[in-house]
Amino acid sequence: MSEWFDDDSFWQNFEGWMFSPERIADARAEVERMVALLGIAGGARVLDLCCGVGRHSLEFARRGFLVTGVDRTRSYLEKARTAAAKEKLVIEFVESDMREFARPDTFDGAINFFTAFGYFDDPDDELKVARNLCASLNPGGRLLIDLVGKEIIARDFRPRDFNRRGDVIMLEERRLLDGWKRLDCKWTLIRGDERHESTLSLRLYSGAEVETLLRSAGFTKVELYGGLSAKPYDQSAQRLIAVATK
Repeated sequence: MSEWFDDDSFWQNFEGWMFSPERIADARAEVERMVALLGIAGGARVLDLCCGVGRHSLEFARRGFLVTGVDRTRSYLEKARTAAAKEKLVIEFVESDMREFARPDTFDGAINFFTAFGYFDDPDDELKVARNLCASLNPGGRLLIDLVGKEIIARDFRPRDFNRRGDVIMLEERRLLDGWKRLDCKWTLIRGDERHESTLSLRLYSGAEVETLLRSAGFTKVELYGGLSAKPYDQSAQRLIAVATK
């Protein structure tokens, strides 16, 4: 049986919800803060692992960075390439499983954003991704990972809720599994007579757990923040941002 993330229909059916015009517009401010946390300047090589439709890859390229965007979803990469060509931006987009992509000593900075980590049932696969990211960075290069931390989920947990955006309603049902190791999320998208359902399964990480994983992968320093503004990862955190240095 294939995993949920290998189902192309999931990425197609929920694309509009995940990559709304508002979220794509947010990339400008997000990249501004990523650049500061990564400590890089124009001309540096950047890896955008799980780049989706390329919203951050495009913004990095607009700022003069040399960008490689990697994703497993071909339709997303095609849209990213089209957008880059329209703006005459030179970006390399690569179709690859995140567990397989590695380019030793190539990049000055790397990002894995928008809860694109924690997909795999086997923790060894998670460690493999982290090791590949570490290997792909130049010495002193930094990785930025963005997650919803276990502490945040515990503070704000709701077993179900719904959101409306225009004529679209999204229902989310959540279930904690295996003693807080995993979270199953059932998404139901309704637009008129159209209805799509899918269940995502994510591995959960606390701040301490993601730091331990990244150090095990070879990173020498890991800093934790509660958002891209570099505020502390404390009781008011909205995201778990880990910045790891090779």
